[in-house]
Amino acid sequence: MQSTTYDAIVVGSGISGGWAAKELTEKGLKVLLLERGRNVEHVKDYVNATKAPWQYPHRGGRTRAMEEDYPVLKRDYPLNEKNLAFWVNEKESPYTEVKRFDWYRGYQVGGRSLMWGRHCYRWSDYDFEANAKDGIATDWPIRYKDIAPWYSHVERHAGVSGSREGLSQLPDSDFLPPIPLNCGEELVAQRAVKAFGGKRRVIPGRVANLTAAKEGRSPCQFRNACWLGCPFGAYFSTQSSTLPAAAKTGNLTLKPWSIVSEVLYDRDKKRATGVRVLDAVSNQTTDYQAKVVFLCASALNSTWLLMRSATDVWPGGLGSSSGELGHNLMDHHFRCGAEGTIEGLDDKYYRGRRPVGFYIPRYRNLFGDKRPYLRGFGYQGSASRAGWSRAVKELGVGGAFKDAMAQPGDWSIGATAFGEMLPNHANTVTFDPVKKDKWGLPVLRIDCATGENEAAMRKDMMADMAELLEQTGVKRVSTYDNESFPGMGIHEMGTARMGRDPKTSVLNAHNQVWDAPNVFVTDGACMVSSNCVNPSLTYMALTARAADFAVNELNRRTL
Repeated sequence: MQSTTYDAIVVGSGISGGWAAKELTEKGLKVLLLERGRNVEHVKDYVNATKAPWQYPHRGGRTRAMEEDYPVLKRDYPLNEKNLAFWVNEKESPYTEVKRFDWYRGYQVGGRSLMWGRHCYRWSDYDFEANAKDGIATDWPIRYKDIAPWYSHVERHAGVSGSREGLSQLPDSDFLPPIPLNCGEELVAQRAVKAFGGKRRVIPGRVANLTAAKEGRSPCQFRNACWLGCPFGAYFSTQSSTLPAAAKTGNLTLKPWSIVSEVLYDRDKKRATGVRVLDAVSNQTTDYQAKVVFLCASALNSTWLLMRSATDVWPGGLGSSSGELGHNLMDHHFRCGAEGTIEGLDDKYYRGRRPVGFYIPRYRNLFGDKRPYLRGFGYQGSASRAGWSRAVKELGVGGAFKDAMAQPGDWSIGATAFGEMLPNHANTVTFDPVKKDKWGLPVLRIDCATGENEAAMRKDMMADMAELLEQTGVKRVSTYDNESFPGMGIHEMGTARMGRDPKTSVLNAHNQVWDAPNVFVTDGACMVSSNCVNPSLTYMALTARAADFAVNELNRRTL
């Protein structure tokens, strides 16, 4: 009979949960890793990773039936037949939108680490100090010096490729060699240095794709099929990196199909005693005990779990004594920028299909620049040449037309901006009073929207990119705004924020719930502000840091 008692329980097996499991098991703890969805085994279960387009019934596209079954996922690129199994069944796991919120979820072992964009950027003190300086929300309880060694720790294991740039607003990582810019991007990058005096930099994107072999993982093959699962282990995922490390210790027990419905709490000891688990297949309930619990179920699901726990002590749930649990939901706003055509490179091309293009770090509201909004944005983009598929949109016949389509088309370049969204107490998640999921559990009611600050920022997000392209000789430049709604960035943050004071925050500086110090929340829920960079690297570092602290406290018998 399998034990129900462990040293530590980790809820969720995505980017944060995988790191928690790795760090805790390597420090000698017996760990139970709980995942609400199915198991996905590395390589074996990447069933579409090496398929060609013609091997799919609909050439990798989507069908009307898929759009009916996935009304949220269909709103953007994630809905397609290639990796549909990695996304949540929306009929089984619904939610309620007071305002539009595109919640793209992955419930399986590995979570969204199987589909993430892999961009990895460190935060700086400009970001950790921003709330305090602007008088927004509450101050971060940590600074860059507190997390810098943990950034290095996770980067060395995960593998982050990038270039050393010496930028104070975007600290360098412990890099593997960068994935180089192609000649179109390099041309614009060199011209941008001259045009803007180095203030706007076009640099290689920093991604968790290996450019050198690491711990049994192969270098990136430049297939640009990461979102199908990588059989080479070339990008960081739970399956390729943290799960094998945790399993190697012999201290890990992994249980898929395990929906954690409640954190069990002892009101006398003021500690969690474990979790209650609903078997997603049999509907049987089991209680598991542990000395420490890590909630890594993704921002909104970790908060959902807190709100369902210890309600006999706090009606709003475990961690609600401050009045901040479920509040301050954030995401990045994006899908706007500019694009144009590069001339003079008709004799140039590039090799392979890189998994990343260029990045332009934030420069607004820094170094004396002052805009009519707070914070700033960065850009992710690329340059490429049109291929034969451009003929699909044309009407042409004859030999000359066929010959033209056998040659690459024009060079184009463009970028979309990712902007910071300010924390706002009014952006909330609560329980829908009526709606339930397949297992009879309450679902979240999400009420979230961007505000005036984000709207003002978007004007610069478009105009600045157009200016950069025009100043670097790009032709036929045009801007675009394809609208961005919270959730679309798949960077949900907040709702159980860290802080310095239990009266204004849910977690302390070590990601402990103020009301239950043996419960740690280290996923996006803990974030106090959103910055403008992809947040997953910071989740990894915070998780490793919290795990180290938890084990030290266990050894001191303070938990």
